[in-house]
Amino acid sequence: MNDPRAQLRQALKRNPGDAMGWVMLAEHELDAGDAQAGETASRRALHLRPGHPEALARLGRAQAMQRKFEDAVTSLRAAARAAPGHPGIVVWLAHALEDVGDAEGALEAYTRAYTLAPREPQLAAYLLNWRRRLCDWRDLDTLSRQVREAVAQAQASVEPFAFLSEDTSAAEQRRCAGLRAAVIAQSVQPMPPAPAKDLAATVRVGFLSNGFGAHPTGLLTVALFEAMYRRGGIELHLFALNRDDDSPIRQRLRAATDAVHDVAMQPHAQVAASIRRAGIDVLFDLRGWGGGGAPEVLAMRPAPVQVNWLAYPGTSAAPWIDYVLADRYVLPESMTADFSETVAWLPRCFQPSDTSRELQLPPTRAECGLPEDGTVLCCFNNSYKLNPRSVARALEVLRGVPGSVLWLLSGPGRADQRLREFAKQRDIDPSRLVFMRKQPHPDYLARLRHADLFLDTNPYNAHTTASDALWAGCPVLTCPGATFAARVAGSLNHHLGMEHMNVADDAAFIARAVALGNDREALAALRNELAVRRGDSGLFDMDGFSVDFAAMTIAMARRQRKGEAPAVLQGPAR
Repeated sequence: MNDPRAQLRQALKRNPGDAMGWVMLAEHELDAGDAQAGETASRRALHLRPGHPEALARLGRAQAMQRKFEDAVTSLRAAARAAPGHPGIVVWLAHALEDVGDAEGALEAYTRAYTLAPREPQLAAYLLNWRRRLCDWRDLDTLSRQVREAVAQAQASVEPFAFLSEDTSAAEQRRCAGLRAAVIAQSVQPMPPAPAKDLAATVRVGFLSNGFGAHPTGLLTVALFEAMYRRGGIELHLFALNRDDDSPIRQRLRAATDAVHDVAMQPHAQVAASIRRAGIDVLFDLRGWGGGGAPEVLAMRPAPVQVNWLAYPGTSAAPWIDYVLADRYVLPESMTADFSETVAWLPRCFQPSDTSRELQLPPTRAECGLPEDGTVLCCFNNSYKLNPRSVARALEVLRGVPGSVLWLLSGPGRADQRLREFAKQRDIDPSRLVFMRKQPHPDYLARLRHADLFLDTNPYNAHTTASDALWAGCPVLTCPGATFAARVAGSLNHHLGMEHMNVADDAAFIARAVALGNDREALAALRNELAVRRGDSGLFDMDGFSVDFAAMTIAMARRQRKGEAPAVLQGPAR
């Protein structure tokens, strides 16, 4: 595959006054993950053509990639003023407004981009995703139908992570991810195969993520890494796409692994080269199609075995991913046909947790904005997981439990106000919705001790949030669906030994929650059951998890070293 950057650089040496050539080079540099080179090329173009919107747009993208968010907004606003009819530039401006926290400004920009090109499904997908985040549910069904039809007809490569919030099947999710993977495959040159290793050589395991710090990924994995490091037998290498935040979690991660490789803001090829130099045998992708990941790095095949695990709850549909690590509840046999990867089934829940966390005493209920009496129902899922179905279901529980409140995580922009308006439309006093601003993790866990019952969402469940609730002693009620993302909370309950908290449909969900909400003794008994199960079920046994995880990883590496193709792997039943 010819490198278009090399060709453009040669052409620009011959004709350095070609402004559009510099714009094209900037685009290719940014696609390769080299933000500094993209900025340099953009500025060369602007020197030749001051104020050119395409050059300003690439400069804004480069600045955003370098986390110079305010500068990115300035550049992209200028580009949008210079080309007011260009929907792509308006979308990039919307992304930058997200980054600086101007949620409603981003919504306005996404709306304008879609207005400029209403038949473009990619723009519909951006608008749909951001409206979900802001709980602005106008035209939700129309936008969702447009996006789903575009995926079905292979008309657009929309973001697979955002697509998980749509009420789709696992087959549709695979098709969506496959379209995105195909775009990346066309632009990435795979590395030559890694040198063969002796069967008895120590297995080196890599983990690629932008969440190695005070982030859900770091919180979920740190105790597992600590347990694996104590056991020894394999080498652990973290490849951090995020800068060192010097958080307690990052410090623990450094102490619990053989190496933390800082690859933040590096070009994709440089990240892949770091993984190859480290001699990684099995590389776990802990971001997948989520924001801030680097699928281009995985597409280069820096490791001989590559695994989809933990952060992206669905199939990668990518030919460069060999396995998906799951459990038989979250990914039952009936769903495997909709996964491109070979399944490696752990004998326990696929999701680890930080079991070293101590629960602090919470502030008073009054300090949390909660009434002194009454059942506290909660849902601390991110706002994009909320939708008319899930919120209407929760409001029916409120209706059936006099004096109760629904405790929610405060959303961006005017999301809280829109949720209160939604409640008012259904004759529920809006003051019964209580919002909590994001807190430092220990403070958030402490507040969870005031919650009586966690009400889950569909089709995208609570994942880390459900694990947090259970650890804090708050039972989780969920309605498992037919996709990976819709079965994570159910898997946690199943492996906890509390499958009776997994119900069949919305009617059963409402009935169970209302019955519990009106029966303080039943709620107390449920919490007592959770306290016992938390200790004896194995769900929070990270030493046991480390044994299973290491065995699965070594099995993957050994198959590859023997020249065998990936095969279904499963640990012993528990």
